[in-house]
Amino acid sequence: MTGLLSLALTFFADKHETKLKGVIYFQAIEEVYYDHLRSAAKSPNPALTFCVKTHDRLYYMVAPSAEAMRIWMDVIVTGAEGYTQFMN
Repeated sequence: MTGLLSLALTFFADKHETKLKGVIYFQAIEEVYYDHLRSAAKSPNPALTFCVKTHDRLYYMVAPSAEAMRIWMDVIVTGAEGYTQFMN
């Protein structure tokens, strides 16, 4: 799913990480939460879908397992909080 480069989260269209799909800068992240409303209609696995809300967009991420989802969410929140602390 993701890689950490500099102060950003990168995500890919495939699990081999050959086609970059986008970049989310930690400074833009407002919230990270579990998609309990199942609002990602096209998600291949709604139970493992979580949301990353930025200033201008809502991203839906799908993890391979519940444990991976908890870890990814924690890492993204930590990165966003770390960026805020770094800038202060």
